[in-house]
Parts: sequence; structure tokens; C-alpha cells
Amino acid sequence: KKLLSAKEYVTFFIGRNGEFDEYAASVLKTMQKEIGKEKCDIILVLPYNVKNMCLFEKYYDDIIIPESLHHAYPKNAITLRNKWMAEHSDLLLFYVEKEKGGAYKAMKYAEKIHKNIVNLYKTDPFTP
Repeated sequence: KKLLSAKEYVTFFIGRNGEFDEYAASVLKTMQKEIGKEKCDIILVLPYNVKNMCLFEKYYDDIIIPESLHHAYPKNAITLRNKWMAEHSDLLLFYVEKEKGGAYKAMKYAEKIHKNIVNLYKTDPFTP
């Protein structure tokens, strides 16, 4: 809410490969309804074509598959998509608990390319 209040317009890139992505999308949709759809776009960034694309088209403001991923090997496409999102974002939000997995690797890559990062796991009041 702070970001949307402080900025004239925000584009949110979001993946769809885990519970955090789904939760984040629902929070963004709620904020979009509260603050106004004209203040932000929620763009689903997919690593490749998926079934039920029409369902996603109804939910998100736009869906993109970065051109650099069009010929990527499917097992590598999610990692490449995460790198693309890091490279094309000013601020990245993560919820990383463990030092392993795709989200952790994406966070480390974002750190390496000197992006602004917030790990929500570390700011969660219920985290020990």
C-alpha cells in the first residue's frame, strides 16, 4: 500500500509457480480494487505457454512470456524467467525461508545484480 500510495503508477510482475505467487497475486488484486485499477497493472510473467491461459487472462491485466524464453528448455525456463523478472524490476519481494530452491536462487541473483530486495520472511512478525 505504501508503494502504491507513493508512486503515480506501478507495474507488478508476478510468477505463478508456488503458493507465495498465488497469495501475492490475491493481495495485489485486493489492493488494486481498493486503490484503483488505474494506479497499477498486475502482469503474469510465464516461462512458457500453459493450459487454461484463458483463465489467467481474466485474472491478470496482462500475460507475457519474455521473448528470450520462447526457445528455452522447459526445465530451465522458470530459472530464466526469474532472472528476467529480476533484470526488469526496480524492487523485488521474496518470501524465502531456506537457502535452497528457485526463489532462493532468484533472490541471490537479484542481490548479485544489485537490485533492491525485501525478503518478507525476515519481516514477518510470526517468524521466530
